[in-house]
Amino acid sequence: MNNVAIIPARGGSKRIPRKNLKPFDGVPMIARSIKTALDSGLFAQVVVSTDDEGIAELARACGAQVPFMRPAALADDFTGTAAVIAHALEELQRQGRDFDLACCIYATAPLLQARFLQEGLSLLQQHPDRSFAFSVCDFGFPVQRAMTLDDQGALTALYPEFRQTRSQDLPPAYQDAGQFYWGRSSAWLHGEVLYSSQSLPVILPRYLVQDIDTLEDWKRAEYLYAALKAGGELK
Repeated sequence: MNNVAIIPARGGSKRIPRKNLKPFDGVPMIARSIKTALDSGLFAQVVVSTDDEGIAELARACGAQVPFMRPAALADDFTGTAAVIAHALEELQRQGRDFDLACCIYATAPLLQARFLQEGLSLLQQHPDRSFAFSVCDFGFPVQRAMTLDDQGALTALYPEFRQTRSQDLPPAYQDAGQFYWGRSSAWLHGEVLYSSQSLPVILPRYLVQDIDTLEDWKRAEYLYAALKAGGELK
């Protein structure tokens, strides 16, 4: 088992200040991702990449490792996830730790389940020619029938050619579920494109997906979590 989980968690979140440490159902948000990663048994090491000493302290208390601090240049509002994972792998290599596979797990993924992490790992093991496997879900309505607003504030079809096409005749489209990304370490380090034919989908049901960027997202995640917990699907 030569796999590493890397959890990016910077301290400077803007829309939900300190969201990685904010309690979710009484538990700091990042603690949930750390616990899921550790309990999965899929990783030789669970690492948190952060620029924040408070996050680092909590991560260590939860059983994760923080073997380096992320530089400020990679903790701004513009740095993408791939650059953060590549930096983490480079730092681990400098410390003598090489991994075959690295799984990026978002700190704000309270609906994450270990069974889907296992599915992503199995997909990459079954397809040695592919680089990534990550969580996706289908859109609740065909994206080809989406609308937008024109300069006058009136509705207009985003894809006019599909105006008259029945929704059941349109192929499904998928969105990033924002939970995890398995990848070969070489793919992360070489900057391979995540959204490409080199990636495999781990398809999640929509009721287990909620990206958390705004306070509205947070509230919706709380409702979903409460319902799933009441139904025995989450602990």
